[in-house]
Amino acid sequence: MADPILQLNDVRTHFPVHSGFLTKRHVGTVKAVDGVTLSVQRGEVLGLVGESGCGKSTLARTIMQLVPATGGTVILNGKNLSTSSAAELVAMRRNMQMVFQDPYASLNPRLTVFATLAEPLLVHGVCPPSEVGARVAALMQTVGLAPRFMQKYPHEFSGGQRQRIAIARALALEPQVIIADEPVSALDVSIQAQILNLLSQLCRKMHLSLIFIAHDLAVVKHISDRVAVMYLGKIVELGPAADVIERPRHPYTRALVSAIPTPNPDVERSRQRIVLAGDPPSPLNPPAGCAFHPRCPYAQEKCQLAVPPLVADGPAREVACVRLGEI
Repeated sequence: MADPILQLNDVRTHFPVHSGFLTKRHVGTVKAVDGVTLSVQRGEVLGLVGESGCGKSTLARTIMQLVPATGGTVILNGKNLSTSSAAELVAMRRNMQMVFQDPYASLNPRLTVFATLAEPLLVHGVCPPSEVGARVAALMQTVGLAPRFMQKYPHEFSGGQRQRIAIARALALEPQVIIADEPVSALDVSIQAQILNLLSQLCRKMHLSLIFIAHDLAVVKHISDRVAVMYLGKIVELGPAADVIERPRHPYTRALVSAIPTPNPDVERSRQRIVLAGDPPSPLNPPAGCAFHPRCPYAQEKCQLAVPPLVADGPAREVACVRLGEI
């Protein structure tokens, strides 16, 4: 893919595990993100899906440099963030912002909406102080909130309104890339639809690149151009959103797609879900070979011998499965 705005090359984020009260001994390593290679085009919406604990949020924080990467590179607009200084990261963060999962925790309860939205404008010198009020009012209108609420505190808003404030804060610096970490999972279904439509409109209007993290494939299909499926710190399938969901190739993706409910009760009663055996392995002690093989209904002995790489499976599709041509 030509000219990606964001490029991840073999990104790894490992956390050492220590034991002992006085003498700390290294007893293992949690491989939260283990060799992710991705690219995001300008104006593209990339959906990142997977079970809880598969490393989605850690990958998001690694991209933002909130968590240091153990290895690999994160390149934004041709600049390697992994080797950038603190001052360079401050400047680069104008181009990349994040919307966190919990709007209750991501907003400072002691700051009014005005102070929350004005802070990034003043810190980065986006506009003179005399223009901050007008910019904050415009940001609130952009996300569907009345400017007259700017002197209120977060506890005076509903969950959906808080998330709109968080989105407005991410938009304040006019970034090129936004990472949304499950921004609708804590909201009611009707509010979810409003936030999803808002994000879609903003991406089209402002030509934003968006990494949308979720575990609901139906939501991801609605908003994404491409989908990356993650399992135990690795990408196991990547491709156009509609193609991946309508024609899943990896056994794990098939199981996720089979869990999507359908609005037709007759179809819902008759269809067969793929129920995976057991629980996801621990990233502290991942299985040899393909990490999915202990739960895979198609696993054979060769699945335990080597970690399958992402290989091409038709136009714009990549799948990591040694039995790709057999199942």
